[in-house]
Amino acid sequence: MFPIRDHNPSGRTPYVVYALLAANILIFLSYVGIMDDGPRIGRLFFDYAIIPARVSDGFGLETLVTSMFLHGGWMHLAGNMLFLWIFGDNLEDEMGHLPFLLFYMAAGIGAGLFHVITGPESQVPTVGASGAIAGVMGGYLLLFPKARVDILLILVVYFRVFTIPAFIMLGVWLAIQFFGSVTSNPDEGGIAYWAHTGGFAVGLILCIPLWLRRGGIQFWDRTHGHPPHPEAKYKLSQSRIPRVPRR
Repeated sequence: MFPIRDHNPSGRTPYVVYALLAANILIFLSYVGIMDDGPRIGRLFFDYAIIPARVSDGFGLETLVTSMFLHGGWMHLAGNMLFLWIFGDNLEDEMGHLPFLLFYMAAGIGAGLFHVITGPESQVPTVGASGAIAGVMGGYLLLFPKARVDILLILVVYFRVFTIPAFIMLGVWLAIQFFGSVTSNPDEGGIAYWAHTGGFAVGLILCIPLWLRRGGIQFWDRTHGHPPHPEAKYKLSQSRIPRVPRR
């Protein structure tokens, strides 16, 4: 289940989202040529990825930041950038450019700390922007729970685009991450589920003051749970005209 767009584009240019997209892509391109060179890529990840056992001993604290700009492959990068592109612009618009950047970094650092706390002895390097982007998704859920999101559902050979409220898509995503968190072993590597779950929680909590300043439940009443921008009309949007069956 992949989100492909929301229906309320930002009301102003999301410069920070653009800058984060560019930074992640350019940094990945700077080392993608050594991905098949085990010793060199291992050294890079040792220096800049989160290694929980090292952070637990008080070393490599800077990797809580540097790891957010590294990715383990093209699909890892593409998936993270897609989620940032879809959910980041409205949050940046609502917060402002600099507050959004600080929020993004705080969510990423918080996600990294969750990962360390839940697996303090792990020697597995961890990279990716997904903890910070999970924070963006948590903030989006709080501020815009009923935003319309188009998702691409893939079930083996079945492909279809559905439009669903953000709270369903994000709720299902969070449930998957939490299930993975309580069933996975951080010492075995793979997906850093606790970083996703923790980042989501940090992002949602950090957005509570903004939500309250906007009026809390009254903000939802005014916006109907949508970003406060006109809804885009997509050519491929599903028609509201009912189909008349043929006899």
